[in-house]
Amino acid sequence: MVIAAGINAQQKQSQDLSWAFPQLVAAKELKPVEDDGKPRRVPGSDKEYTQKQIDEFFNAPDWFPGEHPPLPKTVQFGKSPRVQACGKCHLINGQGHPESASLTGLSAAYMVRQMAELKKDIRKNAEPMNMYAKNLSDEEVREASEYFASLKPGVWYKVIEARMVPKTDLNVNYKRLATPDGAMEPIGNRIISVPEDAFRNESRDPRSGFVAYVPPGSLKKGEDLVKTGGGGRTIACSICHGPDLRGLGEVPRIAGQHPIYIVRQLFNFKNGHNGGPWSLLMKAPVSKLTDEDIVS
Repeated sequence: MVIAAGINAQQKQSQDLSWAFPQLVAAKELKPVEDDGKPRRVPGSDKEYTQKQIDEFFNAPDWFPGEHPPLPKTVQFGKSPRVQACGKCHLINGQGHPESASLTGLSAAYMVRQMAELKKDIRKNAEPMNMYAKNLSDEEVREASEYFASLKPGVWYKVIEARMVPKTDLNVNYKRLATPDGAMEPIGNRIISVPEDAFRNESRDPRSGFVAYVPPGSLKKGEDLVKTGGGGRTIACSICHGPDLRGLGEVPRIAGQHPIYIVRQLFNFKNGHNGGPWSLLMKAPVSKLTDEDIVS
C-alpha cells in the first residue's frame, strides 16, 4: 500500500498530482463511507460482512476462500497493532486497488527485496509500508511474498480514452468514487481510475475491477514509448521487463499493474524517492520523460 511515496517531491511539481497520490488530499476533504450497519453480499459468494467488518484493519474479508491457497496469517490478519492485514489493501487475491498496488504476478524475490528496502527507508516517504516492514520478521515477509507470487493476475482494468471524465471524490479509505450527481469534468493530463461497481468496490470484492480513463491519444503515445523508447526519450520497457512486460526475474511485471501506481513509481524514480541499486537502473529511462510522457 505505497500510497504516500514521493509526496514531498510531488508537491514541487507544477501540476496537481492528488489524482495519483491520494494522500495529497487533505483529511477534511475525504468523504465518509456510507454504512447502514447491515450485512453486505457480493455476487457469487455465500459470505456476508458489514461495512465495519470489511474495513477492519486486522481481519481482511475473504469472499471466496476456495479460490486461493491457504492464507498466511499476515495476509489475513496482519500483526496487531502495528501491521494491518496485507489483504485489506491489496485484497486477498493480490490485485489491490489504485491507491495500493497489484502484487499478483510479482516474484517473491522482488517483493522480499522491496520490503527490505522499505524497512531500511531506502524507499522514502512510503508510509505506512515502511512501518509495516519494520515490524515484520523475515519469515513473515517471505510467507506473504510467496503467497502473492503464487497467484495469477487477471484482467482488472478497462482502459478508455476520454476528454470528459466523471467528477470524483476520495473517501476516508482513499478510494476514488464518482460523485453521486453524475457530474463530468475535463480529464486534463490525468488518469482517473474508478470502480466498475462502487458497491462491490467498497465491499472489497476481488472479482470487481476498475475503469481507467486516460487522455485522448495517450495510448498510442504510450505504446511508442514502451515499445521503441519514443525516439530517444527513454528505453524500450521490454528490454528489462520482458517482451510481454510481465517481468523477468526480479524485474517486476508492469503489464496489468494499476496505471496510477506506475505513475507514482515513475515520479518517484525521477525524484530520487526510490533508492537501492535496482532502482538506480531506472534513473536514465525516466530522466527525459515529461509529465505527459509519464501519464501516457
